[in-house]
Amino acid sequence: MHRFVRLMLAIAIAAGGSVAPRARAAASSPAKPAAGSVAVELTAQRVTKAQGKEVLVAADEAKPGELIEYRALYRNDGTGEARGLMATLPIPHGTQYVAGSALPRRVEASLDGRAFAPVPLKRTVKTPDGRTVVQEVPVAEYRTLRWPLGALPARDQRTVTARVRVEPVPVAANTH
Repeated sequence: MHRFVRLMLAIAIAAGGSVAPRARAAASSPAKPAAGSVAVELTAQRVTKAQGKEVLVAADEAKPGELIEYRALYRNDGTGEARGLMATLPIPHGTQYVAGSALPRRVEASLDGRAFAPVPLKRTVKTPDGRTVVQEVPVAEYRTLRWPLGALPARDQRTVTARVRVEPVPVAANTH
């Protein structure tokens, strides 16, 4: 029997313009409000293979090991440019970001949803022999991705995508 994982994901945008109710607004640096009205449409699709080619199918649930592609379409339905647009995509609990799958490639990541740096994330660690070295942070620790999209002209759109793999669900031992 397979245990299904219900896929839930919240997305956020930060822009100088207004945000449609389908998205949650995140605070951005103090920028002049734009006349843009940015709407976000998020889809989650399971990545499968058919006749040797990748096929994307709707995914409300997924089994451990399955590959999910998140796609967020940012659309400026306003009459003016939206500036300072930051597309933010949390990595849902129970999934792991697939390294190199983010598009556009210029992506930042965060371990806590607050501090971001360009991918791959790196950290300084002290080795047992006392040396200090810089190491890449395992992608399993990434919790949020962010793309600095900049300006989005009126009546224009941009898409960001990233893939995650559903992690195995631990099964509790029967103690009876």
